[in-house]
Amino acid sequence: MTPSTLSIANLSDWVGKELGTSKWVTVTQERINEFAHCTGDQQWIHVDVERAKRESPFGGPVAHGYLTLALLADLSMDVGVVPKDALAAFNYGLDKVRFMTPVKAGARVRNRITVAEVTAKEGGRKLVKLLNTVEIEGEAKPALVAETLAMLVGPT
Repeated sequence: MTPSTLSIANLSDWVGKELGTSKWVTVTQERINEFAHCTGDQQWIHVDVERAKRESPFGGPVAHGYLTLALLADLSMDVGVVPKDALAAFNYGLDKVRFMTPVKAGARVRNRITVAEVTAKEGGRKLVKLLNTVEIEGEAKPALVAETLAMLVGPT
């Protein structure tokens, strides 16, 4: 089985199996600044490069944890978590998120995804829990580990 064979009908066969690993994405200072602007979170450790180089225990600015979490949408789609026969897919929420290692400005991250659970619902829907591990290139520990939930609507 490969993610390209993923379907609403065989989702349960994927429980406990890795769907795949996304492309690498660079978390630039520009992206961090844009996220800060959008959210209003202007903490110096994220946006004041010179101060972060002087005072941060990380030696420079780091991405917001919620920015790293927000990258899950793109990184998950890159892996192909939505089966081709799904009529729709909706973010249903999060069960657990742990921020393990800060992502330094300029670092590259990717998402490794495993299907944790699939629950059949009425009307051909499936509630899917995915275990997401966002890895940082060159780091031993991941940036974050998150259990995400998606509601998939299948053909009826």
